[in-house]
Amino acid sequence: MKGLKIKDIIVTPIATVDPPLLNAAGLHAPYALRTILEVVTHNNITGISEIPGNVEINEALEEVKELLIGKDPFHLNSIKDAIENHFDEETTHQRGDTPWDQRKIVHVFSSVEVACMDIMGKVLERPVVDLLGGKRRDLVPFAAYLFYKYEGAGGKLEFGIDPKATGWAAARQAEAITPQGIVDQAIAMVNEFGFKSIKLKGGAFEPAQEVAAMKALYDHFGPYIPLRHDPNAIWKVDTAIKHGQMMEGILEYWEDPVRGQENMALVRKKLKMPLATNMCTTSFEDIPGSIELGSEDIILSDHHFWGGLRSSMELAKLCEPFGRKLSMHSNSHLGISLAAMVHLGAALPEVPYALDTHYPWQSEEVIVGGRIKFEEGSVRVPDGPGLGVEIDREALKKLHENYKKCGLTKRDDLVEMRKVVPDWEFKKVRW
Repeated sequence: MKGLKIKDIIVTPIATVDPPLLNAAGLHAPYALRTILEVVTHNNITGISEIPGNVEINEALEEVKELLIGKDPFHLNSIKDAIENHFDEETTHQRGDTPWDQRKIVHVFSSVEVACMDIMGKVLERPVVDLLGGKRRDLVPFAAYLFYKYEGAGGKLEFGIDPKATGWAAARQAEAITPQGIVDQAIAMVNEFGFKSIKLKGGAFEPAQEVAAMKALYDHFGPYIPLRHDPNAIWKVDTAIKHGQMMEGILEYWEDPVRGQENMALVRKKLKMPLATNMCTTSFEDIPGSIELGSEDIILSDHHFWGGLRSSMELAKLCEPFGRKLSMHSNSHLGISLAAMVHLGAALPEVPYALDTHYPWQSEEVIVGGRIKFEEGSVRVPDGPGLGVEIDREALKKLHENYKKCGLTKRDDLVEMRKVVPDWEFKKVRW
């Protein structure tokens, strides 16, 4: 459509209930924050996107509104230049030490890019996957994402324990600390969603306990369901080598056992299994070091952090000649982000590993039609124009009210952890 122009950008922070899940940085708060972006054209076509919620990123989105109003949503290069020129240069170092990415510009642009691509798809009457080169698969596989967790399902008291809950609903609310508790959680999640790969978020307990959990999972599921473990770079090199050797033959791949490319390379040389990362190689400027050192075998991309869907396709192309495989990292997303991941997953040259998803841990939704369905652990590519999903206005209003009432403005797992262990401190390297 010639002469298409952006006339408005709407930023809506939301909060969705989240269980007390443990990780290397502490404990999830009762609510996970997300931000919903709407880009509206002069002829009232609305493109939507979703990113991790953070008051600073929300403020940055508000800042760039005036820069983008009047631009053509098809002109993503111009939009990207305007955003990057507005802010100071951003480096990989600004990602931070936490398991989640704390950069600002990549979040801002990725949210605008996805919303603009949603507009493009609606104008062209094509799904986003076609804008990425076309669909290579109808179903995109995902992995079960297990967590050590305390009892509870997040949110206010009414979202707490239901004594009549069964199956995954019960597992979502029950405590899971022991190896058997992790196995029970896995059984419930696999039964509910049909996942054919399993990942455990580690870094919460001493290495021996987490190795025991992985062995218990292997004892139950055997070699038929691939297993992964992610301690979020909190182990020392010697610790990782020692305990990694105990898991050889058990893990499909091991994610970020240690911090930094140099340490990852040291561990990789000592183990007979692939290493994956979403912490040591997190941007294109990290690629030369990755290749020189040999820090990982698999890069876990995330379109929120790598500069959008198109950049993720470029990363896939770059991985191939250097012997890297590409899969996807996840965060506490709702259906808009999940739909974007599925379009990207359908367009990638290959999907050698099932993608990560937190989606089973979320119980609410912001899209029309409610929760997206899994088919034997996979999600079917939406066939409608654009992302193929639309905002449920009543749900958006409710989740925005959650945001205003919960008092959270950014993710901080340390604060929540100290409610349980008052003197707990985050450590970059713990064991």
